[in-house]
Amino acid sequence: MADIREIIMPEDVEHVAGLFDAYRQFYHQESDLQGAHKFLSDRIINQESRIFIAYINDRPAGFVQLYPFFTSVGMRRTWVLNDLYVDEMVRGKGIGRALIERVQELCQQEGRAGIMLETEVNNKVGNALYQSSGFNLIGNNFYFWKA
Repeated sequence: MADIREIIMPEDVEHVAGLFDAYRQFYHQESDLQGAHKFLSDRIINQESRIFIAYINDRPAGFVQLYPFFTSVGMRRTWVLNDLYVDEMVRGKGIGRALIERVQELCQQEGRAGIMLETEVNNKVGNALYQSSGFNLIGNNFYFWKA
């Protein structure tokens, strides 16, 4: 089982920068490890996102990044699950599901309205994971999980 920890200090970003860089490459971006490190450090320093890392045997195996958002209709805060990535070498071991369960738990603890996300229509693994984790598909590629 994965050990999931939140990154709260900029110096801990080194644990997730490589995964974040791989995630960006999955979405057809050029590798930029230095840029990934700076981007994530800035999010932590400015308290603009929450990042959780899944470790297997003390090795970073996956991460999820959340951004705050509001729902005017619900008059509450919600989370945008903007990034979720699991290292190719450890896929199929429940890490993505564990990360989603952790952020769903966070959402409930904080009294948030829910979690929304967008993914590519052809991301079959991601789409199956989100649907099996209680997210409702809205349109072609948007999902919402109500807390």
